[in-house]
Amino acid sequence: MLQAIAFYLFSAVMIASALMVIGARNPVHSVLFLILAFFNAAALFVLLGAEFLAMILVVVYVGAVAVLFLFVVMMLDINLVKLREGFWGYLPLAAGVGILLALEMGAVLWTFYSRGAVEAPEYPAGYSNTRELGRLLYTDYVYPFEIAAVILLVAIVAAIALTLRRRSLNKNIDPAEQVKVHSRDRVRVVKMKAEPKQT
Repeated sequence: MLQAIAFYLFSAVMIASALMVIGARNPVHSVLFLILAFFNAAALFVLLGAEFLAMILVVVYVGAVAVLFLFVVMMLDINLVKLREGFWGYLPLAAGVGILLALEMGAVLWTFYSRGAVEAPEYPAGYSNTRELGRLLYTDYVYPFEIAAVILLVAIVAAIALTLRRRSLNKNIDPAEQVKVHSRDRVRVVKMKAEPKQT
């Protein structure tokens, strides 16, 4: 009974905070509501016995992504009036997509409950879902895992290469060229004739 109360409480707070992410007028408030939604989703994972997913959600999404969003939003000068232009024009399309997603989720839940898969499986006393997840990743799914790692590595290298490329409009400093200079190349001595003293 206590677990059911906690589940409905965390679910209600998560849904409300998710709605406030898109409904808040201030972008900073939207990011803070997003962090609250992540924390409640992590609490739901803990209730389901998936502690590893809850930890990853908090560490990666709250600790990195959401905080990065928060700093970016706070540093940018966002024109809220310009962002809201044309909002009602996109509303029919957004409502259609939302209804389609709700119908798909309803179909998934109806299929799940119609098969009678409501009861959670019983696990032995020393069972660890983190160990089981690691075993599956490094045995059955080792090749997709390695391919995902290579794709992420290529994305990191490409992002660094795009950042370090030379652009004509930017002023780049080459330390090697600075070290090779001599004083005679940078300093010019100008000799001026002394003006005669006036008596």
